[in-house]
Amino acid sequence: MRLLMWWSGRALSSAATLLGVSVLIFAAVRLMPGGFAETVLGPFATPEQKAELAARYGLDQPVFVQYGHWLAAVAGGDFGFSMISRQPVGAELLARLPVTAELTVLAVAASVLLGVPLGVLTAVRARPTGGGAAGRLLSGLGVSVPEFVLGSLVVFVFSRYALGLQVGSWVPLTRDPAANLATMILPAAVLSVFSISVTARTTRDAVMGVLVEPYVTAAVGRGESPWSIVRHHILRNAATPVVTLIGTTTAYLLGGALIVEHVFNLPGVGSYIVQAVGRRDYAVVQAGVLLAAGVFIVMNVLIDLLVGAIDPRLGVMAGRRA
Repeated sequence: MRLLMWWSGRALSSAATLLGVSVLIFAAVRLMPGGFAETVLGPFATPEQKAELAARYGLDQPVFVQYGHWLAAVAGGDFGFSMISRQPVGAELLARLPVTAELTVLAVAASVLLGVPLGVLTAVRARPTGGGAAGRLLSGLGVSVPEFVLGSLVVFVFSRYALGLQVGSWVPLTRDPAANLATMILPAAVLSVFSISVTARTTRDAVMGVLVEPYVTAAVGRGESPWSIVRHHILRNAATPVVTLIGTTTAYLLGGALIVEHVFNLPGVGSYIVQAVGRRDYAVVQAGVLLAAGVFIVMNVLIDLLVGAIDPRLGVMAGRRA
């Protein structure tokens, strides 16, 4: 019963969140300086030309009427048509989604495979020497450098000195997996720097919190090796905040993909939305932001389920035992 109530509450809160996001993004794109007519027709267009273009796309109607029509269409699975390409927005997003998904998966994998061991290392070697100090330095730098700065620097260096990895081109995974990976390594590395740093710092704090627990002291007293203690006693008990962070970081990486895809000229959802913002292509921006909000909500639900599986005292899984 509690589990059913939890699911009902999450469904209602998710629907309310999506509704709120839809209102905000619908209003925000229309408050941006320079409307669609001015962007398409240019600064020398006559008022008659602007009025004709606005009437063609229904932009001359009251905002709440436009919103009602768009929301009804979205509820039926229709995200409308791009005002620039005149193609269905849903189909355009679906065609670009594999690029963004691959970029995000690579960045998340790097965050887990590098951030978690780095955090464990800095916690176990707490003194400011050796690997611990190096790990803290790297995580601090990773948090401090913005993605667009790092991405622009990487593009310049690899374009200027031809260091062996492709920049500015993209090859589909289905056509040539090796060439695709060569084009995705640098964007994924740039996108993952921040998440690796945050994952390392969160893992370090979680592990250091577990190290002072009595069962760890008892394991040390039994003569267990340090890495046996880490593997059997520390990682599972420190996993909850790390798993939560990785889930929220995944949603964050989808947002960061907007910048990275634009910098590296990848044909993903992020670069599509960035171009749509510049062109005031309202339907594309609205659908893209709504899609990102939906992914964030789904990730939060998955985090709760996974945390409950790791520690039944927490999350929705506790409802099954009540």
